[in-house]
Amino acid sequence: LKRTQRLRFQHRRFHAAPHRKAPRGSHPTSMGIDIEAGGRVKSKARVTKSENPYTRLLCKLYKFLSRRADSKFNKVILKRLNMTRKSKPPLSLQKLAKLMAGKDGKIAVVVGPVTDDKRLYEVPKLSVCALCFTETARASILKAGGECLTFDKLAMRSPLGKGTVLLRGPVKARQ
Repeated sequence: LKRTQRLRFQHRRFHAAPHRKAPRGSHPTSMGIDIEAGGRVKSKARVTKSENPYTRLLCKLYKFLSRRADSKFNKVILKRLNMTRKSKPPLSLQKLAKLMAGKDGKIAVVVGPVTDDKRLYEVPKLSVCALCFTETARASILKAGGECLTFDKLAMRSPLGKGTVLLRGPVKARQ
């Protein structure tokens, strides 16, 4: 029998005698996933639409790391790399210094740009990994004796995310 004929037959058999109790498993709602009709559609993870080759390579790298390394850090980085530009807000140097106070020797990881803040006079020594830095932010971090890392260098230095602090900019503060 063809699929449609089979379904019609089941439907007739179930609805033929409403006073009788239907045999177990014959109700149309108790059927499984219809594989012939394409099965159930699972939602796919968002893929970046960025044309930036650096971002695309980073996505490939962290996709590999999240699959092979037993660390949630890489999965979070991959998810944030695949986010829209709106969801990767900039983090100011002042906020970064405030959040990293008392966390000596750790690397601050920001999936987004790091911007300079004129209100911050003394920049502490920081190790920062970000997608990009403004020129003045990079200069002030390096002047204080800190270092600016890229995500590929971070993957070499700390593939599991040990000794890192994952930060993000104010997503809700946009206008």
